[in-house]
Amino acid sequence: MNFRLGELFCGPGGIGLAATSAEVEADGTIYNISHAWATDYDKDTCETYRNNICPDKKGTVIRRDIRKLRMQTLLDISPIDGLSFGFPCNDFSVVGEQKGIEGVFGPLYAYGVKALNFFKPHWFFAENVGGFRNSDDGETFRAILDRTTAAGYNVVPHLYKFDKYGVPQKRHRIIIVGIRKDLGLNFKVPSPEMFKDIDISCKTAITVPPIPADAPNNELMKQSANVVDRLRHIKPGQNAFTATLPEHLRLNVQGAFISQIYRKLDPDKPSYTVTGSGGGGTYVYHWEENRALTNRERARLQTFPDDFVFSGSTQSVRKQIGMAVPPKGAQVIFEALLKTFANVEYPSVPQNISYQEQFVFNQKAA
Repeated sequence: MNFRLGELFCGPGGIGLAATSAEVEADGTIYNISHAWATDYDKDTCETYRNNICPDKKGTVIRRDIRKLRMQTLLDISPIDGLSFGFPCNDFSVVGEQKGIEGVFGPLYAYGVKALNFFKPHWFFAENVGGFRNSDDGETFRAILDRTTAAGYNVVPHLYKFDKYGVPQKRHRIIIVGIRKDLGLNFKVPSPEMFKDIDISCKTAITVPPIPADAPNNELMKQSANVVDRLRHIKPGQNAFTATLPEHLRLNVQGAFISQIYRKLDPDKPSYTVTGSGGGGTYVYHWEENRALTNRERARLQTFPDDFVFSGSTQSVRKQIGMAVPPKGAQVIFEALLKTFANVEYPSVPQNISYQEQFVFNQKAA
């Protein structure tokens, strides 16, 4: 049984790769997901998606501002059975401006709801940053849960800690999975138990196997002598505020203690969150070499394979990688979704965000 997937705000293809890699077999039937169409507003992002997810159907990726896109245009390409929408997180991220629904990107979730009402797919997969739940006192979060439920879906929101699911990075994201009510199926949050003994250290992720010398997107970033000198004084796991720096290398920042600034990775632990924006000191730094990571190294922390080629400038690629969903983590969720449709039992855990209990985060279930 194949589910045709449509994607709004598709990004470079983290969700697309996860979905099309997921597969479940039950009673001789294969359950999988195929790409139907995708849309995003960024030129490089769309090119990356086309080249990696659907190289033989590049015309199915529409580059357009979602506010100017007609749903009929997408239906003319293909009907869909599943929908994903990882709408832009800028207004909800702790490193963004946190304007919530009042920001430029906050209201864009409504286009996901519009697509649900238009296409009525069997299921949907919606993603955003952990801060999304608490932004603007939870107003936007309540709205999306209310409106997706009203569209006819049983929704299961959960804060996924992807480092618990085999991703070598401390990356926490809210994923809302919804299944159409009339189908009579109940999605359960997959248990991370099977990943507990996996080595998710950033050193292993980046060095095993070694990145090929000719790997794409692996160019070194240009760094000033001053930055290199500062990094020499920072030990693995330290940042520009916790390291002992000579006075001329200290940052002149009043009242700030930002843990990611010039923070070197601890080689024996997962990486801290890889971001797609930010100025000096936010590029994620090698534990041993006094330099920022290459984009290919960042892509490994996001679990993209080495043959996944990102289009655009170094900064554009950095943005694409940092905004993406880790494919290996999302694949676990898609496979749980397929097992739900295949009536295959799988280990699960209680959801840690309760819609019925006014979205109170349950610390015990985290």
